[in-house]
Amino acid sequence: MKRTLLSLVATAVMTAAAYAEDIKPAIIYDLGGKFDKSFNEAAYNGAEKFKSETGIDYRDFEIANDSQREQALRRFAKDGNNPIVMAGFSWSAALEKIADEYPDLSFAIIDMVVDKPNVRSVVFKEQEGSYLVGVMAAKASKTGTVSFVGGMDIPLIRKFSCGYKGGVMATNGEAKVLEAMTGTTPDAWNDPVKGGEIAKSQMDQGSDVIYAAAGGTGLGVLQAAADADKLAIGVDSNQNGIQPGHVLTSMLKRVDVAVYDAFMAAKDGKFETGINVLGLKEGGVDYAMDDNNKDLVTEDMKAAVEAAKADIIDGKVEVHDYMSDEACPY
Repeated sequence: MKRTLLSLVATAVMTAAAYAEDIKPAIIYDLGGKFDKSFNEAAYNGAEKFKSETGIDYRDFEIANDSQREQALRRFAKDGNNPIVMAGFSWSAALEKIADEYPDLSFAIIDMVVDKPNVRSVVFKEQEGSYLVGVMAAKASKTGTVSFVGGMDIPLIRKFSCGYKGGVMATNGEAKVLEAMTGTTPDAWNDPVKGGEIAKSQMDQGSDVIYAAAGGTGLGVLQAAADADKLAIGVDSNQNGIQPGHVLTSMLKRVDVAVYDAFMAAKDGKFETGINVLGLKEGGVDYAMDDNNKDLVTEDMKAAVEAAKADIIDGKVEVHDYMSDEACPY
């Protein structure tokens, strides 16, 4: 009996080890690099968490331009990496082609839906998290004017902006919300100088709280706000510590969770394809509180945000989704 039990345990351990060896996870980042302090870095953090918990390493790659997408993805697929996670909607064209060529591999793409039998598409309700930081911005503003700086002018970023406006206007119907996008090409994600210039222009028009959803460009927005002794709001990762005392909060988009879950599901043999939507209810978006912003957020602000959060989760408040209807009502 004892030998049998020991044998079963040994077999289970060997099987788990063998299965773990079959997992060759990989992640390919979007433009801006994995240490952008925002979207890509959140993806990197999810991969790192998986590695620290399981001991399983992963491959990663930072593209320098759009022309590298298909080549990089095909190389990882040819090498047998599995699953392969792509951070960003711009991977969709390459994935549409390569998913068919490698039907036995599992792929995950963040921020885009690719309808293939071996693809997990992870999308977020960015409008819900943006609504929350909009509530806080309206409460924190002393001028009644707040603003938004987006990266590349695409519907996804308009989704952030529209949700933000919704939270602001629900809190202060007399508020003014300024809005500007950085550009119309992928370069808009990595232009902190221009981000700072836009922020300065908005502050000249009275904005004292600026929400940036612009990747690496947003770092220039945060810097400009700090230099002017105004408040900024970070995005994707917790950016509260980048300019301590001047970042009111950050809209957390849990890209790290999406990457971690994809890797872990593959390791456990439970990788599911199809569309995975993450909002407030699912813990996919939120706002950040820590030692860096605790003195900036009053109890009244936090109570208002928590009330809005509860109402959205309960379905009492439905935040407009720009991706469903591009006519933002705010």
